[in-house]
Amino acid sequence: MTGISDALAEIENLKPGDKLVYTHIAEKHGVDRSTLSRAHQGVQGPRRVAHENKRKLNKQQEADLVKYIEELSARHLPPTRRMVQNFASSVALQPCSDSWVNRFLHRHRDQLTSQWATGMDSNRHNAESAYKYKLYFELLQQKITQYELEPEHTYNMDEKG
Repeated sequence: MTGISDALAEIENLKPGDKLVYTHIAEKHGVDRSTLSRAHQGVQGPRRVAHENKRKLNKQQEADLVKYIEELSARHLPPTRRMVQNFASSVALQPCSDSWVNRFLHRHRDQLTSQWATGMDSNRHNAESAYKYKLYFELLQQKITQYELEPEHTYNMDEKG
């Protein structure tokens, strides 16, 4: 036990008629009197507990977020850091910063890894829309009808050998 723990234990073991003098007990255990009185009155708790209360998400919420990220990744939809930030902010009901995301990923580095995704070519990105797909297949159908192509005479052409 540490000095503060020993001092708190001694206070708890005082009999109902005994006089509580923080100064004497604090000196006996080598702790500050004000720290001892705040700890005994519940004003100040252990640092570990204080840090847990300051966290944006509690342990269960973080575990749920990790599970959700893993589920998205299993479906080949890995979230970006910004998406993780948005998920956490919506759960915490307060904004989470970029550095929060970095610390979150560091805390869960054994379960989560971040990787760079390859970018999509801008021409491919600009060409990808439902309207343009519809136009393409309408044109394809027109050409099949125009040249009277039968299904057994259609082939797939691949760019690679």
